[in-house]
Amino acid sequence: MEAVAYLDTHVVAWLYAGRTALLSDLAKDVIDNNLLLISPAVELELQYLYEIGRVKEPAENVCGTLGVNLGLQVCSTRFELVVHAAMGHDWIRDPFDRLITAHASLKDALLLTKDENIRNNYNRARWQA
Repeated sequence: MEAVAYLDTHVVAWLYAGRTALLSDLAKDVIDNNLLLISPAVELELQYLYEIGRVKEPAENVCGTLGVNLGLQVCSTRFELVVHAAMGHDWIRDPFDRLITAHASLKDALLLTKDENIRNNYNRARWQA
């Protein structure tokens, strides 16, 4: 069975923009050697960032391109299960981060993120080796 890694929004945005120099060596290794998944919350956050002008492409373009180029997939875990898990993540206020972390936690999966708060509170979050 192939190893799975979930990606946080900034990782997806950096990959799409070709800003791989921002990725840690561990992040690059994880991306090269795992099935890459995102929570639908990543798609929604990317679209939000597009709408406010923080990224240049809509979420559909970003995720579609990375799907073709890297095999990135949107996880299909039932939303009500993700929300229920997110309710227990009271250490985080950002609703996108809360859902993204809950999604990975349901599978006890690695979550690739530079976010220090997530890394300090979700034991499977990684950035550096």
